Amino acid sequence: MDKTLYFKTLNQRLRAQNRAIPTLLIDLDRLDHNIALVQQKLKAGANLRLVVKSLPSPDLLHYVMERTGCRKLMVFHQPFLSDLAQHLKDNVDILLGKPMPVRTVRYFYQHFAKNPDTHFDPYRQVQWLADTPKRLQEYALLAAETGQNLRINLEIDTGLHRGGFATPSGLRAALQIIHQQQNSLVLSGLMGYDPQVVKLPRWLSSPAKALAKANQIYQEFIQIIREEFPALWREDLTFNGAGSPTFGLHQNSDSPLNDVAIGSAFVKPTTFDIPTLADFQPACWIATPVLKKMRGTKLPGLGQLPHWLKTVFLFLGESYFIYGGYWKADYCYPPDIRINQLFGASTNQSMLNASGQHPLEVDDFVFLRPWQSEFVLLQFGRIVTVRNGEVSGEWRLLRQ
Repeated sequence: MDKTLYFKTLNQRLRAQNRAIPTLLIDLDRLDHNIALVQQKLKAGANLRLVVKSLPSPDLLHYVMERTGCRKLMVFHQPFLSDLAQHLKDNVDILLGKPMPVRTVRYFYQHFAKNPDTHFDPYRQVQWLADTPKRLQEYALLAAETGQNLRINLEIDTGLHRGGFATPSGLRAALQIIHQQQNSLVLSGLMGYDPQVVKLPRWLSSPAKALAKANQIYQEFIQIIREEFPALWREDLTFNGAGSPTFGLHQNSDSPLNDVAIGSAFVKPTTFDIPTLADFQPACWIATPVLKKMRGTKLPGLGQLPHWLKTVFLFLGESYFIYGGYWKADYCYPPDIRINQLFGASTNQSMLNASGQHPLEVDDFVFLRPWQSEFVLLQFGRIVTVRNGEVSGEWRLLRQ
């Protein structure tokens, strides 16, 4: 569908709704397209793990899980974990995407209330991420307090240098602690995130070389477990890695991963307009109504701008004040609309300018495309779904 027609249709459908407020939209047809591409590009034999921070809605997660058969999630926020634990069944595995302070882990278990309808087991179904020997010792003490083993996934550094076990000797020390604490800790696998593969400057390394290096480090660490700590080795260990920017590269490489994390690729905010996701379609939008419309442009202290300025700067032809603004997002429709930099952005009523070639009226909607999904989606209280250009439903967001 033509871009102009696409947004004009959405505008008409939103104007027919019983309320006009800033709204986060997800286009289910585009989402389905991206789901199909993920399944096509996923490494053979690897499990898909959905990144919850990028898809922070139980309904959205359920939608993708049902269409992919995925039963694995990556969680970065304790309140999200607590919310999900009340609704997920006993066949879902959760891997923490970053290390949690031991107080937060303790809080999670102290406030977990078992749902008899789901049978979720927070000890059997959660893998806690550990990045240092100190954190391992803290988790071991907590496990002793609870009288339950904690499953531990070790964060490893495959080139990102954001923490985790970076050397063979460091990994051996961590494995030794787990071996000594087998009454408290159970090794569940490794996690190595690799966005540097596509973000390094080309003069420093090509994606192919960066990926090969990351894979080599990962494989060496796996061998240390297999050969030097056979008591900890199991065939079902989780070897997680990748992410939306790099998951497709693992398909045709000598990748050791058996567990691949993907989130933002499903909705493709602007940060993910990258070559490895070129075939994916933007699937999420912010729509917000026009509250006020004015001819020309008036600014505090200046009044109406002179006609010659509007002739030179065509976008000053009309002014609009919208409901809200200042989101981490780019204005995308009408195509020539932009924030007035002199007036400044506002979270209450942002002032926009446009040429008038794509006229808007009060109560029409302006559309923006988020820079990211993991934070922006949470600002709207709900997600409105669209199918075939029609508003089709509402999805709730995870509790914070």
